[in-house]
Amino acid sequence: MSADTEGYREYVGARLEPLRHTAYLLCGDWHTADDLASTALVKLLRHWRRVSAMENPDAYLRRTLLRVWLDERRRPWRREAAWAQVPEHPAAVGGTEGTADRLTILALLAELPPRRRAVLVLRFFCDLSVEETARELGCTPGTVKSQSARAIEALRGRLVGASRGAEEVGTDG
Repeated sequence: MSADTEGYREYVGARLEPLRHTAYLLCGDWHTADDLASTALVKLLRHWRRVSAMENPDAYLRRTLLRVWLDERRRPWRREAAWAQVPEHPAAVGGTEGTADRLTILALLAELPPRRRAVLVLRFFCDLSVEETARELGCTPGTVKSQSARAIEALRGRLVGASRGAEEVGTDG
């Protein structure tokens, strides 16, 4: 096995789970997240010799993942959804403290436009600075700041609206 192949395997082995989690936060579905991560890793492998010599291959991989996700979102078949029945939400079981909150946040995150969602994921999950996020998205730091502020404001508004709706349902009785 060549040194390039071995280096690629070591790199992917160390970063696969964080990559999958980032993909999940972007798309909100584990199966799609696995597909996105796989596609990003194939693209990484094609350019591994050049990427492995880079100062920050993680930035390259994140940007590749982001572009793969945005490309996937643009495909017309992704906008179609056919359901014979509306799926039931799983009932909460013991030991799942915070699960409802996480599901609520993920649902609200899914309602954001792709660019705002990407800004939040890169800034607050990947813990990138404003400047690093701007480089990843190919925009200015000012755009990152405004998109972050608008996305957080939208999430807060929806979260407050969701909690009011839950209180109203709880008082009907």
